[in-house]
Amino acid sequence: PDKAAYLFFGRPLSYRALHAQSLAIAGWLRSRGVGKGDRVSLFMQNCPQFVAALYGILRADAVVVPVNPMNRADEFGHYIADPEAKVVICSADLAGIVAQANAALPEAQRLAHVLVARYADALPEGAIDPAEAPDAATEKWLRADPPLPEGGPSWTRWHEALAAGLAPGPHGAGPDDLALLPYTSGTTGLPKGCMHTHLTLMHNAVGGQWGHSGPESVALGVVPMFHITGMIYGVLGAVYTGCTTVILPRWDRELAGRLIARHQVSHWTCIPTMIIDLFGSPNYKSFDLSSLRNLSGGGAAMPQAVAQRLLDEFGLTFAEGYGLTETAAPSHANPPERAKLQCLGIPIFGVDSRIVDPLTLQELPPGEVGEIVTHGPMVFKGYWRHPEATRAAFVTLPGDASGKAFFRTGDLGRMDEEGYFFLTDRLKRMINASGFKVWPAEVESLLFKHPAVQEACIIAARDEYRGETVKAVVVLRAEARGRTSAEDIIAWSREHMAAYKVPRMVEFVDSLPKSGSGKVMWRLLQDREARPAG
Repeated sequence: PDKAAYLFFGRPLSYRALHAQSLAIAGWLRSRGVGKGDRVSLFMQNCPQFVAALYGILRADAVVVPVNPMNRADEFGHYIADPEAKVVICSADLAGIVAQANAALPEAQRLAHVLVARYADALPEGAIDPAEAPDAATEKWLRADPPLPEGGPSWTRWHEALAAGLAPGPHGAGPDDLALLPYTSGTTGLPKGCMHTHLTLMHNAVGGQWGHSGPESVALGVVPMFHITGMIYGVLGAVYTGCTTVILPRWDRELAGRLIARHQVSHWTCIPTMIIDLFGSPNYKSFDLSSLRNLSGGGAAMPQAVAQRLLDEFGLTFAEGYGLTETAAPSHANPPERAKLQCLGIPIFGVDSRIVDPLTLQELPPGEVGEIVTHGPMVFKGYWRHPEATRAAFVTLPGDASGKAFFRTGDLGRMDEEGYFFLTDRLKRMINASGFKVWPAEVESLLFKHPAVQEACIIAARDEYRGETVKAVVVLRAEARGRTSAEDIIAWSREHMAAYKVPRMVEFVDSLPKSGSGKVMWRLLQDREARPAG
């Protein structure tokens, strides 16, 4: 119990303290009227309070709604209204966004209570050891103490909730009760909640052991915890295996390199762009990565050249994995003992995946490209209050006597003779920018709020670092033509949407190509963008 569950810039949070904090948060939630099955939105960067809050929500028999801390007020309102959140737990720097989003909602949908944590409360007392210290700007952000917003819901400080020491009462949630409602966007409409139970999450929390993780492991927790990958490997799986996790709230290649050496990090689940960035450091040759035993991740393809450098210079094999929010992160992983490069891996234990023809759903033989469909205990229970989308997401395969319901991933791939899966393309319209999934329909709906925009179509453009980046093809209103620049659109976007969704490129056109039914033919624009220059 006195072992460090988490380390935050050198300050440990023991398993005993994590348990006590979680109970106190659960008791506070119950005292504010949160009951079984109620939704609580969790809105902060990686920090020890994120973990204590998540377990506190679950201990109160409630449902965690993790929200990307990059969201702006225009986006955050959806994560109050759609899940009908009773409470939001946020960091102090995001309290203003919560207040603004909440005030814009109809009175019946507004929050009653908000619990606010400061990152500084989890930092070491006194100065941070220089070997663990972030840059000056990050430390200033971590130590900031913005005043709580006035009016609206009832605002409570994190330390006040802990000091109250309220007991939550008996625990009543079971394996099939809803535990997590992470949101994922799609080709149409606003983001939808994926219903995960304690059972679907437990399967993949245990799955982390595929990477030979255990109580002796030290992990680097830098993948965002709000994201399903960061949650499974940095929160649920980490506590399940009893390891110690070194938390980074934001990616910093120099600090990551120092922390891996200082704490002898053995396990690092990451996004390939982090490895690329680490190699881009002028100091990378001096980083001591000798403690790393398992390097894994996904979200974006690992370039073959980078994977080869890892192997040649550090003796490390990058074990790529594959999964979606709907599958609670991994459905496939490369066995670290025999990983293949630029490969999704094989289905993890208990998982049945097939390659099928997207139209006929007939299973295809090894080597042929089709849609990846998956059945397993970690597959979600459907989209929150979207029965039609749920029905469309599952299929039974012709001639399959088992009658299993397979989840349609929307990804095209193939399987080799040894059962390893490879990704070839996407059926769904989606942009993958450094592992962040950008859904064009969502960005378009936000851009339509710009007073100068008549129409917009979002497509992917090539980017040497991010892999893909966001490009907006825009038709301006007549009165705005000649008066609105690409920089104006980009600057407005930064104020109204998460940074990773902001178009990096804007092209103005007189009109967008449309089908006979009036739909924008985005694929024509995408194909044109994909053609080599000239």
